[in-house]
Amino acid sequence: MSPSNVEILAYEMTPLGELCLRRRELLSKPGTIVTEITLDHELLMSSYITASERALAEGALARHTGRDLSVLVGGLGLGYTANEVLQSARVRRIEVVEFLPEVVGFLRDGLVPLSRELLGDPRFVVREGDIYDHLRGLPEERWDLVLIDVDHSPEEHLGTENESFYTESGLVLAKQHLSPGGILAVWSYAESSPFVEALRATFSSVESVAVTVMNDLVDEEQTDWLFFARDAPISSSL
Repeated sequence: MSPSNVEILAYEMTPLGELCLRRRELLSKPGTIVTEITLDHELLMSSYITASERALAEGALARHTGRDLSVLVGGLGLGYTANEVLQSARVRRIEVVEFLPEVVGFLRDGLVPLSRELLGDPRFVVREGDIYDHLRGLPEERWDLVLIDVDHSPEEHLGTENESFYTESGLVLAKQHLSPGGILAVWSYAESSPFVEALRATFSSVESVAVTVMNDLVDEEQTDWLFFARDAPISSSL
């Protein structure tokens, strides 16, 4: 670690802004090292609190009773959602679509904590691409689970072209990529009534789940939201 307790692992200019991958020791917890990604100097994700990212995968898997599952994930991040998917022996394969090639490079260069686990699992594939553009197109294959963790929320997007996904017409297109009984799961840092209404207009079964954890770095609770939708009754819960 540098004297400032921060090590810059990578710094890249991207279409979305200045992307930084850093590793730092928490001053309030000596010996605790975290990896973080910032975008335009604002924290995008951290390895310190990953409960909701993991719950996105856990919740979708709990709601699907099938085996030999195929899973599509939009957004790689630090890999915690994908890694949680791989904890299930019921998963046959997982494909992650990541918009920023730099983030894929972080993984392949071994710069993120889960690089070894993800790249060492033969079920795991990652590719560069726009998950929203993919879901707007005709499906080349159908997936049992489609997990989306890209934007901050349905109302706060990293790109303006992402907005259409959160509408009824966008969800109708995305739904074509699901196998019968398949589940669409979406992460958000905020609750969203308009998005829930669009989901209910498109799917027969919709759940909104709050994931609350205590962020002891700032001594306050933090709540993220997960949305699960499918065209069959949801029989399990988190």
